[in-house]
Parts: sequence; C-alpha cells; structure tokens
Amino acid sequence: MSQFLPTAPYRGTRDFLPAEMSVRTQVFGRLYDVIERYGYQRYDGPILESVEIYEAKSSREIVEQQLYTLTDRGERRLALRPEMTPSVARMIAGNAGKLQFPVRWYSHPNCHRYERPQRGRVREHWQINVDVFGSDSAACEIEFFELVHDLMGALGATPDMWVLRVNDRVLLDAMLTGVVGIPAESVRDVAGLVDRWEKYPADKLAEDAAAIGLSDKQFARLGEVLTGGRAVLDEIPDEVKEQSKLVQVMDSAAGDLMVFDPLIVRGFDYYTSTVFEVFDTHPDNRRSLFGGGRYDNLVGLYSAQRIPGLGFGMGDVTLFDFLGTHGLLPEARNEIDAAVIATEPELAEAARTVARGLRGAGVRTSTPLDIRKLGKEIQRADKSGARVVVIVGGNDWAAGTVTVRDLRSGEQSQVSPDAAPAEVRALLD
Repeated sequence: MSQFLPTAPYRGTRDFLPAEMSVRTQVFGRLYDVIERYGYQRYDGPILESVEIYEAKSSREIVEQQLYTLTDRGERRLALRPEMTPSVARMIAGNAGKLQFPVRWYSHPNCHRYERPQRGRVREHWQINVDVFGSDSAACEIEFFELVHDLMGALGATPDMWVLRVNDRVLLDAMLTGVVGIPAESVRDVAGLVDRWEKYPADKLAEDAAAIGLSDKQFARLGEVLTGGRAVLDEIPDEVKEQSKLVQVMDSAAGDLMVFDPLIVRGFDYYTSTVFEVFDTHPDNRRSLFGGGRYDNLVGLYSAQRIPGLGFGMGDVTLFDFLGTHGLLPEARNEIDAAVIATEPELAEAARTVARGLRGAGVRTSTPLDIRKLGKEIQRADKSGARVVVIVGGNDWAAGTVTVRDLRSGEQSQVSPDAAPAEVRALLD
C-alpha cells in the first residue's frame, strides 16, 4: 500500500487548473454580463439544506437515488443541494415582505448529485440559475426566450447550432387525458415515459408503456401526439389553451424564438406550466444543454402568499461539451502582462516599487521571488505570456531609468520609473 494519499479528486468531481479556470472565467463572465443587462441581480445561498425541501418537490430520481445526505449532531436531516430552485423559493418566501415584485435574481452555485459519471454527467457541477418571481404574465416567458438567444449569441453560437424546444404541462395533461385517453391518475407515470421517449428504443418504450397500463392503441396514439408538433393543439379545448402562457407566446411576434414540442416534459415535480430545454443540434452531441420552466406553487411550501416563478438552470458540464463540440471555447489568458526583473538582489525593493506602479495602472505584473540570471527570468516571463519586461539594472537605476522591452519585437527603451506604467500600457494596448 502506498504511503501517500491519492492525488485524484473524488470520483465525479473535477480539479480546475489555472489554464482551464481562465477559460471558465471568460465563459461565465460573458453570461453574467448578458444576464445583468436584463436587470437580474446575483444572490447566493447555503450549500446545506433540509432534506424535506427536496422530498417535497424535486424529482423522484434526485430524492431516491442522487441526494448526498447527512444527519448533523442535532439529528437534523440535511442534504448537499442538488439544485438551487427550492432554495431560492425559500429565500423569496422568507423575504417577501421586503421585496419589490417582480423580482429578477440569478446565481451560480455548485450542486451535488450522486450520478454515474459519464459524458454530460458528474457528481459536482456548477449551474447558472436565472429566476423571475411575482408575475403571471406571458411576458416572463418571452423575456426568458430572448435571454436564452442572447446568452447563446454571447458564447459565439449561431442559431443553427442549437434549438429551444418548449412545451406546457397544462397542454400536456390535456393531450394525455383528452387526446390519448389516459386516466388522470396515470398522467404522472405517462409523463415520465414521455420524458424518456428520445432516450430509449421503441421496444423498451412499448414495454414500459404496457407496464403502466397503456394499451397498444393508446401507445400508438401517444406516439402520434408527441411527434405531431403544433397540429395536436387543434384537438385541445379552447378553455385549456386559454390557461397556457405558452399559447400566448406562440400567438405573439415572439413565437419564432422557440419550437413547440410535446416531448419536452422535464422531471421536476414543481413545474406547473411552461417547460423548455435548449438542445445541441450537432450530431456528435445531440442532447439537452439546459432548461427550466414555470413553477407557480413552489413558494407555497414556505408561505401562504402566492408568488409565481419562472426559472432555468444552465449547468457547466453540458455547456462546455457544447462549446468544445462547436469549437467555441476561448483561449486561456496568459498569466501576466508584464514582469519587472531586478538584475541583482540589492534592487529587489526597487523592482517591487516599479511593479506596484504597473499594477496601479491595471497591468497584471509579477516580480521574481528569487534573483536569477536575467536571461532565465526573461525566458520565464515569456513562457508566462508576458508581453513586456521591465528591467531594473544597477547603472540604469542609479541614472533614474529602467529598461522597457517589448518581447514580441525585441525593441526596448529607457524611461523613468514613473513613466514606466504609461509606456507598458501603450505597448499592451
């Protein structure tokens, strides 16, 4: 047995070294910028929550198979959060008296689920969550669909690379009961079957349909309904369609932002109406990237006040698979812009003084921690991505100057220490 502890992270979690973290930071920064331009404010919450909030409304798969749970010293049952929506509903309910509705919030938590690690699935992921609370208007859906388009555009994705597929659980219930003829008590089980429709082969779907009580005729009719697009809406009563925010969107100028698709269900029990998912269209990565929906009753777990909500979560794993598949990942940023190098130990303080001036001008600047040969340090600075080095030499410093060298062109100039920040800034710009 090795005397050393393992260096690999826990299975299903990931280490992010600086180069990869640089890429992630750039991607997330673009997304934050778009979200905040829509007026959403960032919040955060605890990673530990009561198990009960997930048992009440999360999917059975999460509760029964994926929760990381523990019991604290006070015998309270807790879970590492698998998602953020129940937490934000709790926060909204607890602070409703101080908030001005509608509320637009977003967050970027890390979440934990005991998944079988594979492409697109790990046990710890980061997820951008965007939610609006306090409005029943279909304008919420329209704003979200516009936001999704702007987010994808900010990542460099063109409309042919992805598709926004949308459904409504009110419409789905009417399809299943009124069109397919499924009893109301079986709707939940059949909705689960619909959620698996594109993942399982036809014979497996037929087997599962029979197991939950569907006849061959109902199963065949279900297939027609799920793949019939908007035509199925003609078979749904007008009074049902009048309840649907999605129908209002489809009848508006925003209808071309999305594709109506009866196959979209989403597994969370708290969704009450609109549900949507963004899918990659590339043949090597044809899968859901992220999604969300309307949840008008979730805040009711914590308060008698009715506060409708609409939200979505964009997970980092599927997002980066998409960006990698389409060649949209940015390059990692260099470590530094400039290095200030002292040629002898006695000039270390002088080098730190010059470096402070550069940092004050917004230049990412390093200084060697150990004094070594000038050529070695210049080589190190170049490998770190520096565009410029500032050399603090004995004779130059005594004469009141430093040497500023452009590592790309090899050209250099003598300037005063006070002028160095402007000189370096000019080279970088």
